[in-house]
Amino acid sequence: MNMETHDDEIEKKLTGDDVSGSTEAKSSWFKRIQKGILTSSSEKKEIQEGLWSKCPECKYTCTSEELGMNKYVCPQCNYHHRIGSHEYFDILFDGDEYTELYDNIRSKDFLNFTDLKPYGKRLEEIWKKSDLHDSIRIATGKIEGHDVVICGMDFEFIGGSLGSVMGEKISRAVDFAIEHRFPLIVICKSGGARMMESAFSLMQLAKICGKLSQLTDAKLPYITYLTDPTFGGVTASFGMLGDLNIGEPGALIGFAGPRVIKETIKKDLPDGFQRSEFLMEHGFMDLIVDRREMKEKFSVLFTLFKN
Repeated sequence: MNMETHDDEIEKKLTGDDVSGSTEAKSSWFKRIQKGILTSSSEKKEIQEGLWSKCPECKYTCTSEELGMNKYVCPQCNYHHRIGSHEYFDILFDGDEYTELYDNIRSKDFLNFTDLKPYGKRLEEIWKKSDLHDSIRIATGKIEGHDVVICGMDFEFIGGSLGSVMGEKISRAVDFAIEHRFPLIVICKSGGARMMESAFSLMQLAKICGKLSQLTDAKLPYITYLTDPTFGGVTASFGMLGDLNIGEPGALIGFAGPRVIKETIKKDLPDGFQRSEFLMEHGFMDLIVDRREMKEKFSVLFTLFKN
């Protein structure tokens, strides 16, 4: 086979056309190669950012769409990815229909606090790049036909820290639940009290606990759903005061973190220390509920409470 015939055969395989004997077709083919219209299969194709998600636990990679359809739980190892209040509301409320309450309340820098940057400036930066007004959102809607008020925390906003706005919003949510005779769910995800607000932050612990006693007097259910991570003053107060305290699988829950505890007592900690399964085993948790099942479980619980 001479060189010209060999080129014809290659051209046929690449283009699917019988161009043998056609000088014009050969010329066109080589021009297409030069312009990059015909490319090598070894070339890398650009992948849209955010299209794929890798599990931090088992490294399983799946599409973001697949992960979302599985309620942000790894299909391989059941690791529960961290999500915000918006995702929890989408999972829990019927038909993704709910009304957000008290979304006009924002934090203020009463103390002119400055660490690496002024607290006021830190707040402004977060508000510019996020639709969150603070570290918690309150919404009301239905879960399988049951009316409910849900308080969902957002770790994205200064580590889900407890400040004066969170305390005020939960207090108002309690008032709303009592007025309308709705059960209350608090989805906890927090690093603790917000140091930039000092005593204003710590005051919220007593304030919220006091409001919850009113919910108890009204004989309305209060359920906490503790997710990863839940630490500090939230755990030490209203996070553990639920009629039922429910943990998300594998969630880290405690007051001080395991690293701080280990450095303090100078001893190795047990396997799975401060995970929800560990707390369940030691009597600190009533239930552990998979995120994919929590809507159904809440519905059953509300039915039982009514009876």
